[in-house]
Amino acid sequence: MTGFKKFLMRGNLVELAVAVVIGAAFSGLIEALVADVITPLIAAATGGSQPDFAKYTFTVNGSVFKYGDFVNHALSFLIVAAVIYWLVVMPMTRLLSLFTKDKEATEKQCPECLSDIPVAARRCAFCTAELTVSAPIHPGRHSA
Repeated sequence: MTGFKKFLMRGNLVELAVAVVIGAAFSGLIEALVADVITPLIAAATGGSQPDFAKYTFTVNGSVFKYGDFVNHALSFLIVAAVIYWLVVMPMTRLLSLFTKDKEATEKQCPECLSDIPVAARRCAFCTAELTVSAPIHPGRHSA
């Protein structure tokens, strides 16, 4: 029973549960946006009455295909994907680039085979070419 309690109390499990609940609420919000704003905008642009995409169907050999409902869900998916990309992915990418910008390089490319090798390497591990190693520059020290 202790293992199960530890499993439930792990931080990432709680974060995942919160993310699922928020995602479900956000999905409902986007569904309402499509039904209450986007669909009427399409109706206003086409000059017709408000289309109910969910009612658009076609029948083949007695099978009913509800392509209108699919259009509603596809619009919702595209809006959710765009919002997630612009409000979550892009800011996180910029934030991570700020942290990694000042990171010191640990690898360089071999001039012969273009493989990534350690900065201090004197010979390439891939093509065995001899490399010139430049002395590290220390701030405040001057060479004589």
